[in-house]
Amino acid sequence: MPEAQHVERVFAMTTERIILKGPDIDRILTRITHEILEKHRGAENLVLIGIRTGGVFLADRIRAKILAAEGTDIPRGDLDITLYRDDWTRIGHQPIVQKTELPFSLDGKQVILVDDVLFTGRTVRAAMDALIDFGRPDRIELAVLVDRGHRELPIQANYVGKHVETIHDTMVNVYLKEKAGRDEVAISTQ
Repeated sequence: MPEAQHVERVFAMTTERIILKGPDIDRILTRITHEILEKHRGAENLVLIGIRTGGVFLADRIRAKILAAEGTDIPRGDLDITLYRDDWTRIGHQPIVQKTELPFSLDGKQVILVDDVLFTGRTVRAAMDALIDFGRPDRIELAVLVDRGHRELPIQANYVGKHVETIHDTMVNVYLKEKAGRDEVAISTQ
């Protein structure tokens, strides 16, 4: 019984502050899409790869915006990085591995990796390791909705929706309508 009370108190003490809402996220993704198209002078030879889970939904949205702007339906894949993480044994002895779907060759492509939050850089490092097992792209770039700093590896995003200064123990929660039923980004503290 005391453990349940402790969980309730910790939950009750957690505060969440919304920093982005649906229209903000849509505007950011529109801007990122145009930055990608401007840098690459269109969508030729581009592929989008979403890092599971949040990056997959964001990659879908960017792909739809590229289709609307350029009339080009670029290839899009999903990447699970679970077994490439350097901390997977800390997560659990039987990690849940989701499906990686890359129904195209990466050789010679301009890859845009998409994720929701950039933090330590370890997820992106794992994603690049995984990609190299599937082919040799000409270039890998990174698009993120939120960059919260606190890098542990020398990794930076090419396309950033919003830079958010946080303390290390703060959580940045991305809620997307495809999974959470709403579009919001919130910072939670205890």
